[in-house]
Amino acid sequence: MKFNDGWLDTARICESPNFNERPEVCQPDLLVIHNISLPPGEFGGDHVERFFQNQLDAQEHPFFEEIKDLKVSSHFFIRRTGEVVQFVSADERAWHAGVSEFCGVQNCNDFSIGVELEGTDDLPYEEAQYQSLAELTRSLMKHYPGINPERITGHSHIAPERKTDPGPAFDWRYYLELVGQA
Repeated sequence: MKFNDGWLDTARICESPNFNERPEVCQPDLLVIHNISLPPGEFGGDHVERFFQNQLDAQEHPFFEEIKDLKVSSHFFIRRTGEVVQFVSADERAWHAGVSEFCGVQNCNDFSIGVELEGTDDLPYEEAQYQSLAELTRSLMKHYPGINPERITGHSHIAPERKTDPGPAFDWRYYLELVGQA
């Protein structure tokens, strides 16, 4: 896995308009793990992709009406199959963290890369997702040397009042063991 202008060469590209430039002095040095499923608890389909592209039809599901005005994105989305989809160049500022703080620094979007796992807080993630996430993480750490195992966190850790993902079903120890394997 290699990066060209922040785009991963092995990812399927699905560009989102929901990003902007990082502040000049900010380089990515934090990796934030999230989860998402649309509709909640349902996997597959293209709802997440359309959501991050502002193309989700609010009339398809009652929950979509609740989120229809949100403008969000993540850099990466890892499907249950392990497929990696990229929405925003890792060099740019994706809108994934919202109001957030890490080690006393606010606005984590400025200096982080967001990875969404297709899943929920309490359903086990797939082995293919762990493998893809670990490989992606190793590539990100190589390309963005400020990211290291101590600078990998969950959405729940940077926005604990608002978020719970990736949730108790995410096996942090196993994931970090995989990251340590070359």
